[in-house]
Amino acid sequence: MGRLLNIVTPLHQMTKRDYIHRMTDDKVNCMLKAKEYEFDYWDGDRRYGYGGYRYVDDRWKRVAQPLINLYNLPRNAKILDVGCGKAYLLYELQRLLPDAEIIGFDVSKHGISDAKEEIGDKLLRYRAQDAYPWGDNYFDLVISLGCLHNLRIFELETALREIERVGKNGYVMLESYRNEQELFNLQCWALTAESFFDTAEWIWIYNHFGYTGDYEFIYFE
Repeated sequence: MGRLLNIVTPLHQMTKRDYIHRMTDDKVNCMLKAKEYEFDYWDGDRRYGYGGYRYVDDRWKRVAQPLINLYNLPRNAKILDVGCGKAYLLYELQRLLPDAEIIGFDVSKHGISDAKEEIGDKLLRYRAQDAYPWGDNYFDLVISLGCLHNLRIFELETALREIERVGKNGYVMLESYRNEQELFNLQCWALTAESFFDTAEWIWIYNHFGYTGDYEFIYFE
């Protein structure tokens, strides 16, 4: 296994969440709407997802720069983002590495269409659980932030094996829990998650499906 990282967690902890309100706010219907992954999920009412997911200056630079430093990425690095959403992280990576080949994919038509214009032609609609159309070790770094917990266990196998296959380095961040309170909070808050595993279970899954890259967990404390 790779390293346990702490890169996205500081951003995650900046947001306050009312777990009980989310759970009691017609949650089943909100989950169904969120799992469409379109306008309502990104930019509709908060009950369906982000409640307005917009670019904030330098927010994702605080993730992009540590990734560049950690993986010693050259100016012409090849980087793939699995489940890129609006691809704000890729945008920051492109600004910092102007000669890099960046590619991102997501299932959301709205997410991709609302990305920064400068990288719009680098994004495509695709599913994380399908075989990836690139050769072995094509990318210097493959990242996936907040995506894989939205897959079912049999879909995770393909996604993790493909991330491992096409990348020289990998970094996966997803939702997990360490105790019963965090599990309760996660179950209250999550709208799109299909896989609820604690940290030990996720590490077992990584090993079982042959993923050797780095990883991070975010918790709902």
